[in-house]
Amino acid sequence: MELEIRPLTPDLWPFLEDLFGKTGAASRCWCMYGRIGAAYRKRPGEENKAAFREIVKRGPPPGLLAFHGDVAVGWCQLTPRDAVPALDRQWRVKRVDDAPVWALSCLYVRKGYRRQSVTFELILAALKTARLARAPALEAYPFDARVSPSASGSGYASTFARAGFKVAARRIRARPIMRHDLKETAD
Repeated sequence: MELEIRPLTPDLWPFLEDLFGKTGAASRCWCMYGRIGAAYRKRPGEENKAAFREIVKRGPPPGLLAFHGDVAVGWCQLTPRDAVPALDRQWRVKRVDDAPVWALSCLYVRKGYRRQSVTFELILAALKTARLARAPALEAYPFDARVSPSASGSGYASTFARAGFKVAARRIRARPIMRHDLKETAD
């Protein structure tokens, strides 16, 4: 499948809305979980949506959209880790060290396009974007499907391993912190 992957800019907001649907992809989250933690559940979905839209308007782009033709089929939130501070309040994915890494903290693929390498292509594009931003490394917080078959909005460890990520820490068996060192692969 031929994909075009683009940064989420304000002009592309309608495509993200279409991709996420009325509920915001994951139970009204609108990619606010990494920013405000579980508090997103206590807010109406429209409030989370409005908050994320303001983030998109302010810039820089908080992630990447994958398009198949004129249809947005996938999304990944990609930011400096400091932009998703709620990660540090979760012991499972707390910082490994003080490196100013970037985080790929959310993935979503439209039904009908899953299991067609959309996630893998988004990961590769995220690596390229983080490298261009001079990030020293890109981190992800996927599930290890060999340990837990849970559905995941953060991807699966095997997909990240295929893209060259290594386990940086594993505080619980099912959820490794994976990292791709971008200094080693700089052009």
